[in-house]
Amino acid sequence: MPETIISNQGAGPADEAFYPDYFARFYDLIYHQVRDDVDNDYYLKKAVGTKGRILEAGVGTGRLFTATLDNGADIYGIDISPTMTDILKSRLNDSQGSRITCQNIIDFKFDFSFDLIMAPFRVFMHLTEKSDQIRALNNVYEHLNPGGRFIFDVFVPDLQILISGLNNVIDFDGEFEPGNRLKRTVTTRPDLINQLINVTFRFDWNEGRSIFTKEWNTSLRYFFRFELEHLIERSEFDSYMIYGDFDENELTPGSKEFLISCMKC
Repeated sequence: MPETIISNQGAGPADEAFYPDYFARFYDLIYHQVRDDVDNDYYLKKAVGTKGRILEAGVGTGRLFTATLDNGADIYGIDISPTMTDILKSRLNDSQGSRITCQNIIDFKFDFSFDLIMAPFRVFMHLTEKSDQIRALNNVYEHLNPGGRFIFDVFVPDLQILISGLNNVIDFDGEFEPGNRLKRTVTTRPDLINQLINVTFRFDWNEGRSIFTKEWNTSLRYFFRFELEHLIERSEFDSYMIYGDFDENELTPGSKEFLISCMKC
């Protein structure tokens, strides 16, 4: 009989932004499949087209960072989760690895400034408190050169899903090694008063005859259009645009993305 190993790993307010080791291990496998076609080309073009320094906040395991670096861009990366940056650094040489640090977007520090700072794939949604959102915007502003831009994205809330949530929706099911298979299911529970989506990720995988099941809980803050506008206007940023997709089209009733580009004049 196969050996079954079950571990439910939750997360409290202090550590829910730190990805557990198994999440980091399978991150590329899952998100190269479900996300690359959505945003990768957009952010890559923005980065490669920037002549000066670039910072990627929420660099993760390097889904975007490595491609940008391979294209000759002067890019640096930060991430709050050491499980993610450890994997990324293992793929880089010493010189490249020195560009990666464990820092938070709300209080990161560099001795130099950037011409582009980007926070792809919902990084900003991990900031659940207004004070942290403003701190992040102002900290990014302080690290930009005049004329520099901060680009990030959050999703346009689907009201039906917000109200009903998701129940054990499979978003990945496939082999990660010959004979070894991973399935991930997602369950969400809305908190409408605090504008939070409480998410449970369940991972089921085998390694030979051993079967593993682990769960991780985290919360994401969702935003509405005018809330984003008020938030940015409270920050130090001089101007901004909010687009409805990664082609930088205007917002429409059918838009799925808020793509925000803030400029330091």
